This record gives sequence, C-alpha cells and structure tokens, in this order.
Amino acid sequence: MTQKKSYTLGEIASFLGAKIIGDDQCEITGLGTLSGAGPGQLSFFSNKAYIDQLSSTQASAVILEEKFAERSATNLVLSAQPYVSFARASSLFAPKPLVSSGIHDSAVVDGDAVVAATASIGPHVVVEAGANIGDGCIIEAGCFIGADVRLGENSHLYNRVTLYRGVKIGANAIIHSGAVIGADGFGFAFDGERSIKIHQLGSVDIGNDVEIGAGTTIDRGAIEDTIIEQGVKIDNQVQIGHNTRVGEHTVICGCTAIAGSANIGKYCVMGGASGMVGHLQIADGVQVSAMSLVNQSITEAGVYSSGTGQMKTSDWKRAVVRFQQLDSMARRLKEIEKTIEED
Repeated sequence: MTQKKSYTLGEIASFLGAKIIGDDQCEITGLGTLSGAGPGQLSFFSNKAYIDQLSSTQASAVILEEKFAERSATNLVLSAQPYVSFARASSLFAPKPLVSSGIHDSAVVDGDAVVAATASIGPHVVVEAGANIGDGCIIEAGCFIGADVRLGENSHLYNRVTLYRGVKIGANAIIHSGAVIGADGFGFAFDGERSIKIHQLGSVDIGNDVEIGAGTTIDRGAIEDTIIEQGVKIDNQVQIGHNTRVGEHTVICGCTAIAGSANIGKYCVMGGASGMVGHLQIADGVQVSAMSLVNQSITEAGVYSSGTGQMKTSDWKRAVVRFQQLDSMARRLKEIEKTIEED
C-alpha cells in the first residue's frame, strides 16, 4: 500500500486482511493508545488489564479480538492477534526518509567499491575499497563502511554507523545511530606479566531482516565469524562478544551483555540488562528475565530468572544478612540431623 497521510478504515482492514464492525469509510489519520487516542486515531486492545479503557476510549477505531467486541462502542477491526495487526498498521504511518539515490558530493567512495545506482549515500560517508552496497540502501550522514563490507539490498544505516572491514549484512537491515559492527573481540593471553593481544581474524555475518539498536556493539570473531541469524532484533546499548551465535528471530533487550563464544538458540528473548557468560549454550525458545545472569547452559525451553526481586530496602538489608548466614546455618542443620540420627 502506498503511504499517505490518512486512510479509510476499510483500506487499513484490507491491508491487514481483517474484518470491520462499523464504518469502513471512517478516516484514520494516526495511531494512539486506548487512553490517549482521539477522533481520527486507531488503537488496539490486547491486554485485559486495560479492559476499562476499552469501553471509554475516544479512538475512532480499535483493533481487538472478536470476543471483546461487545465491550466497545467504537468502530472495530477484528484480529486474532491485535498487537501484531497494530504493529503492521504502524508501517502505514511511519515517516519515510526523504532521500534520493546517488552519492552526496561530500562522501568519499573508493573507486574499487560497488554502490548500486538506486542506493543513497549521504553526506560525509566513507566507503572503502571492495565494499558492496546493494540496491535501495540508505546510508545516512557520517557512516563508515570498511573495506570488503557487504550490505544487502534495502538496508538502512542511520547516521554514524560504523561497519569494520569484511562485515557481511543481509537484506532489509536496520542499524541505528552509533552502532559499531565488527570491532575487535576482547581477546588476550596473559603471559604472567602482561596481556598479549589475540588478533581477531574473523568477521561478523548478519542475516536478513535484522534490526540493531543505537549504540550497540557486535565484535568480530577471533578466527571464525560472529553470527547473527535472520530476523534477530537487538535493542540499544547491547554488547555481543566475539564468536557468539544468535539464532533466528531471537530478541535481545537493551543493555544486555553477552560474552564471547556464547550460543543462543532460535526464538529466544534476553531481557533488559541480562548477561550471559561465555562458552555457554541456550536452547531454542528460552526467555531470560531482565537483569538475570546466565552462568550455566540452558538445555530446555522455558522462562529463567536469577537475582532477587524488588523489596523494601529495610527488608533487603535483612535478607542480605540472612544470605551471608546460610552456610553456617546449613552446617548447624547437618549437625542437628546427625545428632538426631545417632539418638
């Protein structure tokens, strides 16, 4: 569907492959939350915690499951997955970059680089020898594209993205400002007096449809490549160490740190500020709660957590004291059990 400023509800429903209850000519000019939306806006309902807002919303239309239709008096778009439908609808209203194909006069593009005629190379971009920029790519101001980089078609690099030499990125990538892909992995050997650098000879290989957040860093491999498979979504300020493999459609939330040679399966979720020790494996379908540490391999799908939950500071201080006493308490318990057995 061609992007425009407004759509009829019928046009949106057709785009989503959904049915309507109400006025299919209702004009929709934007999106909003149930509580904040007004006339002309489309919202969604997928969490029962907001059921009261569903009946009072001022949105012109709401995307929801059919079983909740009677709880709303506005126009409705019926969907088995309202949140997914809302996500798809958001693409209709997302601003499109106003760019034209070609290379800006201030850009520096090596004569040995290949830039597709339909690509857009912004101001002060540097493209080194052997790089290959695919059709429809948008490279915004100040990006650095190292030697022999491969960037797949229709990828979008926001300003100041850095791709080190030899990095390979598939089609439809979105990489946000300040991300650094392919810096040296953190590899050193200690000889007893000082740390000797292990030169990082691998690269980074990223699949199709991957999104990488602002300020995220993905290190190149020591010998083999760091691998990010297709469909992976990585939030802001994430660190991924060298030789890590991240499986298809895994989601990694902000401020997560993954040490080198970790292997994360498909369809996993790493919660915000979580961490993973190197050389471990996580099975497909694992969810790690926010601020949890993975310090041993996880072999079965499920939800895993570590650390302590939120509590009042006074309670937390007492809990810490008790935690420090656990070892002595366990020894005393064993002595008591032994005495009872002897009696």
